[in-house]
Amino acid sequence: MKGANSKAGSGKADSRLAVKNTTKKEAKAAKDPNKPKRPPSAFFVFMEDFRNEYKEKHPSNKSVAVVCKAGGSEWKSMSEEEKAPFVVAAAKRKKDFEHKMETYKRKLAGGDENESEKSKSEVHDDDEDGSGEEEDDD
Repeated sequence: MKGANSKAGSGKADSRLAVKNTTKKEAKAAKDPNKPKRPPSAFFVFMEDFRNEYKEKHPSNKSVAVVCKAGGSEWKSMSEEEKAPFVVAAAKRKKDFEHKMETYKRKLAGGDENESEKSKSEVHDDDEDGSGEEEDDD
């Protein structure tokens, strides 16, 4: 009898689990395709160049893991002076990303990225009450 009850109970548990998994997926916000991607770190900037060099030297290698391990060991063996150009490039990409994020956030807030603060104030100077509607003087 215990076995029969546990089987019936497991069917109910499965249906409850399915509902929970569905709600988690529904609750998760959809990603915005217009949102800028995060910038790569200095290591990943280095790996962009390293992958190309490694493929030229080892054209028969098709394993991603081998390339990544070789790149990681190369990065670890580099001095700070050798890493400096990659750190500078990563910092530049980070700065560009921050600028793009500001623009993106302004768009989400309803502002137009091409409209300067001065032009916004000039457009709304005619409206004294700020409602945007013309008043009748009847």
